[in-house]
Amino acid sequence: MFKQFLNSTRCLLQTAALAGAVFFTVGALAQADGVRPEFMDSTQQWLDKAVAGNLPSGSSPLRMEITVGELDSRLRLAPCARVEPYLPPGTRLWGKTRLGLRCLEGSAKWNVFLPVTIKAYGQAWVVKGQVSAGAALTQDDVMEAEVDWAEQREAIISNPDQWLGQVANRALTSGQALRQGMIRPAQVFRAGAQIRVQVQGAGFEITSDGQALSAGVVGQPARVKMGNGHVMSGEVLDSRTVRLEI
Repeated sequence: MFKQFLNSTRCLLQTAALAGAVFFTVGALAQADGVRPEFMDSTQQWLDKAVAGNLPSGSSPLRMEITVGELDSRLRLAPCARVEPYLPPGTRLWGKTRLGLRCLEGSAKWNVFLPVTIKAYGQAWVVKGQVSAGAALTQDDVMEAEVDWAEQREAIISNPDQWLGQVANRALTSGQALRQGMIRPAQVFRAGAQIRVQVQGAGFEITSDGQALSAGVVGQPARVKMGNGHVMSGEVLDSRTVRLEI
């Protein structure tokens, strides 16, 4: 559910920004010393509205916070009647990013970039001790805590089924939220091991013995040699079972 909400939030923000349907009408935009341009407040309001419009009623799995930074103090912008926000190519409204602002109606057209930070606080699985590289994760290795999902670009792993029993790709330290790229499926048998093969077809299922010709990782394909000498490939179900579909 968290992942679905997260993806939908990102899509809304990107769509709203790219649509270019919202313009800010401002007067003098010169960056006088110590003076904050009027469009800065409008930009903050626009971003807040874009996020709030996608939050479900009642409690939300993610608590969004948006912070608009400051333009370069050396800029001197000419007055502009319409300022349009947009997302530069290759960027997204997530984490530390930037928002483009361009003058559409003014004595001099200009285009600037505004630093923006978007945080998304929600529950996640966090390492509560030290986990060595190559060690399999257990329930005792993690706990639930609120973290900023947008702090890093890698997606949060929110479903326990996706990390329980998985192997750490590198040493994990206390306080780290589990994210994609930090873990991988564990190897459950080696090449040469005797395994059980479930053969499934249209209206039938049989079980036979076989020999693994490649290492087995749950959910991944493995090559097996059947009793009749035929070599086939199937999905690893557990530490001694491979499923073949014919």
